[in-house]
Amino acid sequence: MNRQAQSAVLFLLGASLLHAGSTDLYLRYVKAGLRPLVLVSGAVLIAAAVATVWYERKRARREKGTPHRGSHAHPEPRVSWLLVLPLLALILVAPPALGSYSATRTGTALQEPLAYPDLPAADPLRLSVVDYAGRAVYDHGRSLRGRRIQLTGFLALNRDGTPYLVRMALNCCAADAQPVKVALTGQVPPVLQPDTWLRVTGTYTPRRAEDPVNGGPIPYIEVTEAKPVPEPTDPYDESWNS
Repeated sequence: MNRQAQSAVLFLLGASLLHAGSTDLYLRYVKAGLRPLVLVSGAVLIAAAVATVWYERKRARREKGTPHRGSHAHPEPRVSWLLVLPLLALILVAPPALGSYSATRTGTALQEPLAYPDLPAADPLRLSVVDYAGRAVYDHGRSLRGRRIQLTGFLALNRDGTPYLVRMALNCCAADAQPVKVALTGQVPPVLQPDTWLRVTGTYTPRRAEDPVNGGPIPYIEVTEAKPVPEPTDPYDESWNS
């Protein structure tokens, strides 16, 4: 691939990053806090592409008319332009967020929180799956007792049919996403379709389970109400790292 073609690929890659960073597409790849870096990276790549084109044109003008003895032009292999296809896929096709398939094959990544901030007096109390699971397991539900709690996540079914409400937590990007699971009991919908997004309202219960994949703790929530909801704009839960 010659310099002109390299510049074109750089430009397309930079444009793809700018497109992803200026929309919600980037949330399929990295956490929300990395949006500025995605935009800056796109701008740098476009600048590099423009600079390469300018340098090549300047060099061509300088060498114009200079004889090159014994030089022969070799056509560039057209197959190199296939490198553009992943860029077009990035622009045109948004990959689905990780779901129940990954969740049931990966052990829970629940970590003990560094602190337990005071909770607002809202009713119901809206918590992330990660926050609820951390307080339920490591704080033994002390801040959850007597509260109506609302969680949102997607459904995954264990091998024995146990329903989990799951959010994929990530440190940096989707490649390192790991599930945090809350098992459902109580008034659970009779028909459960994996990957359906639910908003459940319920209460804390001390009941626990072990993740069959890695033996990690999975708390339960006593469900009193469950409603299907659309998939959120940001399907990943980064609250464990905030």
